[in-house]
Amino acid sequence: MLQAFMRAFKTPDLRKKLLFTLAVISIFRLGSHIPTPGVSYVDIQKCQSGTNGNGGILGLANLFSGGALLQLSVFALGIMPYITASIIVQLLVVVIPRFETLKQEGQSGTAKLTQYTRYLTIGLAVLQSSTLVTAARNPQSLFGDACKSIMPDTSLSTILIMVLTMTAGTGVIMWMGELITDRGIGNGMSLLIFTSITARFPDSLSAIYRQSGASTFLLVILIGFLVIALVVFVEQSQRRIPVQYAKRMIGRRMYGGTSTYIPLKVNMAGVIPVIFASSMLALPGVIAQFNRGTAKPAAWVTFIEQYLTRGDHPIYMAVYVALIVFFTFFYVSITFNPVEVADNMKKYGGFIPGIRAGRPTAEYLAYVLNRITVPGAIYLAVVSLIPLIALILVGADQNFPFGGTSILIIVSVGLDTVKQIESQLQQRHYEGFLR
Repeated sequence: MLQAFMRAFKTPDLRKKLLFTLAVISIFRLGSHIPTPGVSYVDIQKCQSGTNGNGGILGLANLFSGGALLQLSVFALGIMPYITASIIVQLLVVVIPRFETLKQEGQSGTAKLTQYTRYLTIGLAVLQSSTLVTAARNPQSLFGDACKSIMPDTSLSTILIMVLTMTAGTGVIMWMGELITDRGIGNGMSLLIFTSITARFPDSLSAIYRQSGASTFLLVILIGFLVIALVVFVEQSQRRIPVQYAKRMIGRRMYGGTSTYIPLKVNMAGVIPVIFASSMLALPGVIAQFNRGTAKPAAWVTFIEQYLTRGDHPIYMAVYVALIVFFTFFYVSITFNPVEVADNMKKYGGFIPGIRAGRPTAEYLAYVLNRITVPGAIYLAVVSLIPLIALILVGADQNFPFGGTSILIIVSVGLDTVKQIESQLQQRHYEGFLR
C-alpha cells in the first residue's frame, strides 16, 4: 500500500490528484471544529469532558461526523444525511417503478437518481439539524445531567441561523465529496467517511490507555491488527461462478466464445446491515426516553431501559445479532436479483457450465447466494460485537475503533482507494509484452 502511494507521488498528474484530495480532506476536518453561530464553544468543551461517549443512533452519527456532531460545528451533521438519502433512494428503486426505469436507462437515469439523492439529502439535513438544535436547547439529552446550557441565546432567529448553517454545511460536504470523485482519487463520499472515523482513533486509543494501562493498550493494538487482517481476508473473498458465452454470427463477424465469471462476494451487503441494525435498535430507547417523565414508568419502558439500551447486556447482543443477520439477507436480496442476472445471461448467449439457461440458472444463483450470505452475516455479527465485548472487558465506549462499522468502513474504503491508485499507475506504466 505504501509503495503504491510513493509511486503515485512520483507521477505528476496522480500527485496533483492526491494533493487535491488531501486539501479537500483538510478543509473538511477544519470545518468540523468551527462552531455553529449561537453555540458556546467553551460550554460544549466542558460538557464533553464530563461524558464518556454515546451509543445508539447518536453515537453512530457522531462517529460518521468525526466527533463534529457533539461539538455542534458547521459540519455537525457530517455525511450522515447523504448516507441516509442514498440508502432510501436505493430501496425506492425496488419499490417505485419510475426509479427502476431510471436505473435501467444507464448514465442519464443514474444522473437523475443522483439529483434526487441530493434533494433528499438537503431535506434530511433540515430535519436533522432542527432536531439537533432542539436537543441543544436541552443539552442534558446529549451530554448528561451535568451539562446545563450551551446556547446563550435561544431566540427564533438564532435557531433559524443554526439550522441554515448546518444545512449549508451538509451541502458543502456533499459538494466536496463530488469534487474528490471528479478531480481526486477514490470515491469522495467514502473518503470523507473514512476521514471522520480515523479522526476519532487517537481519542479512543488514548482513553483505553488512561483507563486500563499500557498492557491492555498493547493487547488492544494486537487484537486490532488481527481484526484488520480478518476483515481484509473476508472483504477480498469471493465465489466465482464460471460463465461461458456461445459464439454468435452478427453480420460477417463472429462474437462470443469467451469465458468469464460472476464474482459473488462473501460480504455482498457491506456495512449497510450494521447501520440498519444500530438504527433500529436505537429506536426503542428513543421512544422510551419520551415516555419516562412519570414517577412510575410503564413496564415496557422499564424493560427497554434495562435490556435494550445497555450494550453489555446479553439480550441486547442477541437482538443486535438477529437484526444484522436479517438485514444482511434483506439487503442482498434487493441488490442482487438472480432472475435478472439469469435473463441477461440468456439474452447474450451466456450459460453456466452444467446448468441450463433460464430458470435453472436463477435457482442455482439463488442457492449459491444463500450459502454465501450465511457466513457473511455471521462475519458481520462477529465484527459488530467487538465494540460491545470491549465495553465489558476494557470499559471502552461503543465506538471502539477496532470493530463495528468503523473497521468495516476503514478497510473497505482503504482497499478500494489503493485499487484505484494501482489501476491508474498501471495505465501510466504499462509494460505489456516488452518485459
